Amino acid sequence: MTKTEHESNSPVCAIVGAGPGNGAAFARRFAAAGYRVALLARNLARLSELAATLPGSRAYACDVTDGASIRAAFEAIARDLGPVEVLVYNAGKMVWGDPLALAEADFEAAWRINAHGAFLTARAVLPAMLAAGRGTVLFVGATASRRGRPGTTAFAAAKAAQRSLAESLARAYGPQGIHVSLLIIDGVVDEPVNRPAFPGRPDEFFAKPDDIAGTAVFLARQPRSAWTFELDVRPFGEPW
Repeated sequence: MTKTEHESNSPVCAIVGAGPGNGAAFARRFAAAGYRVALLARNLARLSELAATLPGSRAYACDVTDGASIRAAFEAIARDLGPVEVLVYNAGKMVWGDPLALAEADFEAAWRINAHGAFLTARAVLPAMLAAGRGTVLFVGATASRRGRPGTTAFAAAKAAQRSLAESLARAYGPQGIHVSLLIIDGVVDEPVNRPAFPGRPDEFFAKPDDIAGTAVFLARQPRSAWTFELDVRPFGEPW
């Protein structure tokens, strides 16, 4: 990283959970909008391939279940790119199952990734945002945060915790210039892992990652007088 790159006026966006699908789409959209993007996930090799296609971006290994890993990753981002102005927390774990058959470890893992990791990651970027008097923290949520259905015991509980965390942070830090927002995805995202589970469904059945990412950029650029806390995105055919 050269001094010129480090001192660039381009803001820094950190994408936590920058895997294929939504994560990669967030990275491409924010890069196209003029941000230098920090890509975070456990698979550093795959991240590095994506970073190579986005000028000014870098990849960082990060395990959101490990506080030390989160701290190390964000310290490296601050050194390499500068302070994070936009955080997109896209890390998540979907756990399904009957409540009586659900493993204790699976319930905890859902909470640890969706809620606890979100808390630790936000805490890593908030001091610099508060010092600057501006910043955006965007959590990628799910409709399960509002309703618990059979089989969603672990996922719904974890996403509900994430939603309450986001609301608490929004109320605490909004007056200090920090926009905390929750992007609720209600639908099946068009990712390679999901297509085989829904054979024969028309293309419009799926939520497109690039379109979701465009909404995220919109939220990050909202004027302070009209901030959105919670925004739903869904394909037109999704029942709600």
